[in-house]
Amino acid sequence: MAANRVGRRQGRGAPGGLSPGRGAAGGLSPGRGSPGRSPGVQRRAARVTVKYNRQELQRRLDTEQWIDGRLGELYRGRERDMPDEVNIDELLELETDEERTRKLQGILSSCTADTQEFIAQLLALLRGLPKQRLLQRPPPKNEETT
Repeated sequence: MAANRVGRRQGRGAPGGLSPGRGAAGGLSPGRGSPGRSPGVQRRAARVTVKYNRQELQRRLDTEQWIDGRLGELYRGRERDMPDEVNIDELLELETDEERTRKLQGILSSCTADTQEFIAQLLALLRGLPKQRLLQRPPPKNEETT
């Protein structure tokens, strides 16, 4: 019948029980664990090495989101007075909690709400948080065109 002939051409019902993609080596194609694979070929690892620890990155992201949320609460109604950023890496580079506290008090000087609880909680979150050393692009230079 014509349907059987078309099926064979497309790889269905091929004679001898073999179909395309299957060799004589147990029905598996090379590279998929076939017993006919050459012994010198090594399989690639299933995982790719990640440069940064996912848990550390998640903890850092959670800390940044917490800071944004708390600053929103502290500066509610006075968003224009809110600091542009609280740089976690700058805080981590300081040696002591006293230095970090002074830095944060300077950043939050325009806040009329009590910031002591925020600072204490942020210092607790920063403990054990690793410094992030990423390559950063230098800021664009303001070149005047004449």
